[in-house]
Amino acid sequence: MSVVFRPAERCEVPAIVALLQDDALGAAREGDNMVPYFAAYDVMMQENGNQLIVGVSDTRVVATYQLTLITGLSLRASRRAQIESVRVASELRGQGIGQLMIEDAVARARTGGCSLIQLTMHKSRTDTARFYEGLGFTPSHFGFKRSTV
Repeated sequence: MSVVFRPAERCEVPAIVALLQDDALGAAREGDNMVPYFAAYDVMMQENGNQLIVGVSDTRVVATYQLTLITGLSLRASRRAQIESVRVASELRGQGIGQLMIEDAVARARTGGCSLIQLTMHKSRTDTARFYEGLGFTPSHFGFKRSTV
């Protein structure tokens, strides 16, 4: 299967949301009302360093991730990339698309001047942790999240 990774188009937001809903965690936390998703897409496209990427096979969106480039002072003022919302269509997992997607993210991060790429994932995703470790990521930090509402 040939997959091309490119910036997402606004009309692809519903397909991206469908990928986000395509597992037990996502099904419980994502909604069907597209209005807030389109609004978020519009804001993302105006933010420097924020990229929403899709993997397309033929005309179908089969994968997605968000890449945010962050400039900071730590690590000798290193620029880093944060990967979020990594998804591959459930029926296509295990076919190498995820590896191609991470390679794409690393290349985009490198082009953006980043010397470090980082991600977070839900603790329950043990298979995903093995996948990331197999791609050279190390579980070097312990993270926390807190709702602001």
